[in-house]
Amino acid sequence: MNAPLIEVTDVGKTYGSVIALRDVSTVVNSGEVTCVLGDNGAGKSTLIKILAGVHRHDAGEFRVDGDPVRFDSPRDALDRGIATVYQDLAVVPLMSVWRNFFLGSEPTIGFGPLRLLDRKRGKEITRNALARMGIDLRDVEQPVGTLSGGERQCVAIARAVHFGAKVLILDEPTAALGVKQAGVVLKYVAQARDRGLGVVLITHNPHHAYPVGDRFLLLKRGAPLGSYEKSEIDLAELTRQMAGGTELEALEHELRTAET
Repeated sequence: MNAPLIEVTDVGKTYGSVIALRDVSTVVNSGEVTCVLGDNGAGKSTLIKILAGVHRHDAGEFRVDGDPVRFDSPRDALDRGIATVYQDLAVVPLMSVWRNFFLGSEPTIGFGPLRLLDRKRGKEITRNALARMGIDLRDVEQPVGTLSGGERQCVAIARAVHFGAKVLILDEPTAALGVKQAGVVLKYVAQARDRGLGVVLITHNPHHAYPVGDRFLLLKRGAPLGSYEKSEIDLAELTRQMAGGTELEALEHELRTAET
């Protein structure tokens, strides 16, 4: 059996006396979506920064394809096939879709200092890469800022896939989107999964996570609240745990007692 694309075991991170993350374990397999859920301050951002090479973990073990790793930079993570699409997307709104698709890696023609952008090839590559993800844009010359939030997310996903990502980390991709646009993004998350990528979906919304997720890691105040395969938990229970079901039940009981 192949080793997981990513495996973290009892991973932790501290900043001085502040414990940002502790005892977190999960795996990311090829062709699966691992969902990391939690409210603000739960530790989601710290975990993805460790996976993406922004920060080093202080405790536990982080393996990629079975090999122990300790990244020094996001470049190290990219070199191992781990691409991260952050919430702000790192796009240039006034630049065309195809230029944003490459962002510094544009194809060129010519030699030495006389090299010029190969606009025709760049647009063709972009159009084909988007089409393979099922994204049909009318004109890849249009500014990326004219696209909807969901379409911009999809361009960023297609870009990561095209440049060889084996693991795709998505930081709250549906947070600022309406219902329809969120559905569009989730469709492309499923397409990336079906193409064999391992996907890490960071979200605070169980209704977005459950339809596409294969595994669910719940975090609270930097610690794991629970880790489940899809067969082990249904949407109602996932939502209850995300909402702090036990705490809400205790509060409801307390309020009922106070009324009587």
